[in-house]
Amino acid sequence: MLTLNGERVELADAATVVDAVAATGASATGRGVAVAVGGEVVPRAEWSERRLADGESVEVVHAVQGG
Repeated sequence: MLTLNGERVELADAATVVDAVAATGASATGRGVAVAVGGEVVPRAEWSERRLADGESVEVVHAVQGG
């Protein structure tokens, strides 16, 4: 179990940042998405390799355009 955008969620044992992004409904290949794990930004190039551990806090931020 981990915290994803302030909510406790259960992801697979081998979940990566890509899985967390997908759980929010965002596209891991889309622009305007940033991820921090434990308050540290994870570079997009590392998303598919960065495994998430039980108890970690993940924030997925979507840039929104508007006016």
